[in-house]
Order: sequence, then structure tokens, then C-alpha cells
Amino acid sequence: MNAKLSFKAVVFDMDGVITKTALTHAHAWKKMFDEYLRKREKEHGELFVEFTHAGDYLPYVDGKPRYKGVLSFLESRGINIPFGDPADAPGAETVCGLGNQKNIAFNEVLENEGVEVYPSTVGLLNELKTAGIKLGVASSSKNCKPVLERVNLLDIFDARVDGVVSAELGLHGKPEPDIFTTACDIVGVKYSEAIVVEDAVSGVQAGKKGNFGFTLGIARENNRKELEEAGADLVVEDLEEIGGMEGLNELFNKITKY
Repeated sequence: MNAKLSFKAVVFDMDGVITKTALTHAHAWKKMFDEYLRKREKEHGELFVEFTHAGDYLPYVDGKPRYKGVLSFLESRGINIPFGDPADAPGAETVCGLGNQKNIAFNEVLENEGVEVYPSTVGLLNELKTAGIKLGVASSSKNCKPVLERVNLLDIFDARVDGVVSAELGLHGKPEPDIFTTACDIVGVKYSEAIVVEDAVSGVQAGKKGNFGFTLGIARENNRKELEEAGADLVVEDLEEIGGMEGLNELFNKITKY
């Protein structure tokens, strides 16, 4: 490993950081929730108020595990339905049923439109890998593995902690730091010597709670202020702004001095 580098691991979120799938998720959530809210209007006489990106997706759903996102949004609207079971049929009127319906919508969009990556992130991943830095991917998504396989990036990571692994290990989702700390535990690196890269408020909060050496926020959603308030040590709009691995090292040293 490059002796000049002060950090030993970088743990990346996937959607919106590595792959351009954050908007795919957002569209799938909107489709599912709008259909459900229309159904409630018809069956219960509740006024339909559409699910919006800024008003609903970003504060209640973004970055959270699927069922937690459903529950968070429904609570914001004062809607109380049974939690159900992960085996519930898609569309069943339970938290799990709605979450499973959203996943079908996500996979339909994924199949039809494919997956794109952020070139600056891939460039940094390759640079870090060559330098011997441990790489982790920590995602709430249960689709993490197939998505990374589609863009030929699965094997670059030394640790993958996603929605499937979280369910197996009983990990708490963001804003708790479990998925990031577990990724570091797998590669044997202290949290203080690791960097978290996130685009969601809940993910930045997780990085802060986990006492990582450096939490880097990526403001893809014009949400710089929200990420800063959540505890990001630095917020950029794209990783090309940081000057590659050496720039990241300078930022890490600057932050950890204070």
C-alpha cells in the first residue's frame, strides 16, 4: 500500500455514488406510492396528494432500507397499515407488500433502461484499488449485487454489505452506521482510518454516527445544505472535484487534524 496515504479503506454507497440508479429508485417509489394513494382515495375518500421527489422521497425514503422507507413515508402521511411479512405478495396492503411492489417497478426500469456509472467514481475506485486501499460497498439495496454485476464492478470490492447481507446479519439500516462499520470489520480497518462516501442524508448521518475518519457527501440532488447539516465533513457535486486519490488524502489529513 502507498505509505503516503493516511487512510486505509473507503466505503462507498452504491445508488447515486457509483451507479446512476438513485433516480431509478425514485421513479419506482413514486409509481408505487402514487398508485397506492390513488387506491386509498377511491376506497377511503382520502384526498390524493402525489408523492414528490423533494417533499417525500428525499426526507423519508432516500437511502433507507426498503421497508423502513415505506414505513417512514406512510407515517409522514398518518397512514397506519400492518407491517406484514417479507413474503407478502407485491401490492398487498402491508408495509412489506408495498415495498415488494416497488422492487418490481425498480427491476422493470432497470431491465428496460440498463445501468450507467459515474466515470469519476469508477476512476477513483481503480486508483484506490491499485494503491492497495481496501474498498467496501455499503448499500441499503437488496439489488446491490446484480446491479454491480451488470457494470462489472462487483469484484473490485473487498467487502459488500447490502440489503441482503443486512437481513442475514440483522443489521440496522441507515441512519445507523451498521452497514459501514460491518464493511470495515470485514476488511480489518479501524473506522477512524476509513472514509465513507454518500449521497443521502441518512447515509451521511450514518457516517457521522460511526465516527469515521472522514465522511464525504455528494450533492447529486441540489442538497448540499442538507448533507452538511447531517454531518458531512465535505460536500461536493461530483468526485472529480477532489483531485483523485492524492486529493482525497489531503482532505482526510486536513479533517483528522481537527
